[in-house]
Amino acid sequence: MSNTQLIIEERAADIGNFMVGRLLPFRQKRAVGPFSFIDHMGPAKMSKKENLDVAPHPHIGLSTLTYLFEGSIQHKDSLGSDVEIKPGAVNWMTAGKGVVHSERTPEYLRNTEKTLHGLQIWVALPKHLEQMEPTFEHIAEEDIPHWSEQGAQFKLIAGKAFDRTSPVPVHSELYFIEIKSTDKQQITIGEDLYGESALYILNGSINADGYNYGPKQILVAKDSTLCSFEMEPETTVYIFGGIPFEEERYIHWNFVNSDKEIIEQAKKDWENQNLKAFPKVIGDENDYVPLPKPRRL
Repeated sequence: MSNTQLIIEERAADIGNFMVGRLLPFRQKRAVGPFSFIDHMGPAKMSKKENLDVAPHPHIGLSTLTYLFEGSIQHKDSLGSDVEIKPGAVNWMTAGKGVVHSERTPEYLRNTEKTLHGLQIWVALPKHLEQMEPTFEHIAEEDIPHWSEQGAQFKLIAGKAFDRTSPVPVHSELYFIEIKSTDKQQITIGEDLYGESALYILNGSINADGYNYGPKQILVAKDSTLCSFEMEPETTVYIFGGIPFEEERYIHWNFVNSDKEIIEQAKKDWENQNLKAFPKVIGDENDYVPLPKPRRL
């Protein structure tokens, strides 16, 4: 019997001056465990005149995870963080009751040709932590657990699995795993997973349940404990999931919460530039992304 509950195709989306592939949420699947939003950025080759410039924008009720394959992003936020993230490292920002950040091409790369490629992920917070104080952590590539197993290379980017724990300070039971294989390999990891689980194919292809699946597809499993698949040569996949929350999470723009009224208040605070709720980004105070206007039917 097939263990594939749902296949999600990557869809194009626009974040200012940058096109991304949106993976979650999807109309038939709003979240996988606590993971509520995933964007695949690039790969985008940018000329000397092109740069990533996502102006200051707010978040509530979630943690963001940024993980790059190529390129570099300068992260600045209202906590005073000013960090360049490079491939293999993790930026983990917990918005809680409210944080503002910007993401731009670093100054020393702005007049050069460059490529940007990576994943941006939102992880919803448990209900009792949705209004926590915001925090930011940067975890270096060498601190991420990595090992070889079943003929493939594994990384536990965030969470707990395989009797290992990533140093990324997550707030619920989850996992975010990278698996790379240079040769054809059968991978069986179901006994190490829990809760809901999904697999994203970055490049290459896999065989599962008698079907072949290629890049830019997410496979959502019916039962994470049955997770088994064959990786074709030169394939990279990401497996993410965990224990889902009991309460529904609502998403409006950059705001995630189990309480619609809190989202409505955040919208008003951002529209009115309430600096008590959403302080300025230190070092990037002169710009911001306006609250999107409601779409006309």
